Amino acid sequence: MKSAFQTVALIGKYMNPETREQILTLAGFLAERQVGIFIEEKTAEHSDIKGYTTLKLSAIGAYADLAIVLGGDGTMLTVARALVDYQIPLVGVNRGRFGFLTDINSDHMLESVTQILGGEFQTEQRILLEASIVRDGKVISQGYALNDVVVNKNGLARLIELEIHIDKAFVQKQRSDGLIVATPTGTTAYSLSAGGPILHPTLDAIALVPICPHTLSNRPIAINSASQVEIHIVHAEEASVHLDGQMQMALQPGDRVHVQRAKNTITLLHPPGHNHYDVLREKLHWG
Repeated sequence: MKSAFQTVALIGKYMNPETREQILTLAGFLAERQVGIFIEEKTAEHSDIKGYTTLKLSAIGAYADLAIVLGGDGTMLTVARALVDYQIPLVGVNRGRFGFLTDINSDHMLESVTQILGGEFQTEQRILLEASIVRDGKVISQGYALNDVVVNKNGLARLIELEIHIDKAFVQKQRSDGLIVATPTGTTAYSLSAGGPILHPTLDAIALVPICPHTLSNRPIAINSASQVEIHIVHAEEASVHLDGQMQMALQPGDRVHVQRAKNTITLLHPPGHNHYDVLREKLHWG
């Protein structure tokens, strides 16, 4: 049977012996089915994997039909941001635990990959956010986030003061530990621990969730994903912006963080029978 994907890239969590064995097992499995294999460059280097063609992460989208990510949700976040400009679908294999993004259990890896290669899968589009930091009228940094863009105070610094505009309309001024701008995907991450709502991952919406606001009437709100959000740093002793908790930049009073939906989406593939509510029930220990 001809595979639905002719070339597959394997990307793993670095410096993990178990991941190395899983990658080698999966690579051998794909080779038997005459599927072209690429190993992400750093994955091969850190896992001491030889004998396969390697590619930089940034080049995978131009050469592979499918990317299989072995690790955790953090690894998937990194890969999603790197490949956002391509239409390559992603599959996540979690090492023994149920992940929100890497939802294939490693114990059933080969069975699930067989189904996906045979064209049996569910497709899901996930939106990303694009954030730009503007200082003195110039964009000094920008990047993507699959989970969230977070503006917050650092260390033991005092509350920061933020002014928020949506589509150029003033919304509020708040004193708090910070603000989370989350995609539906990110509403089960940091946003959830801050009291934000859980949005279904296919919703065209963005959640704005204050972090420990001084005034309890500052509540989380959900807005249309086409909205443009501007966060003005009015006062802060120490503050920074984080993208997916992995990219950080220091902020100064007067800086503005512009957040909007990215032009492209990320495509996730799930085995047949995938149900988002099953994932929530498993991860959040619902009865």
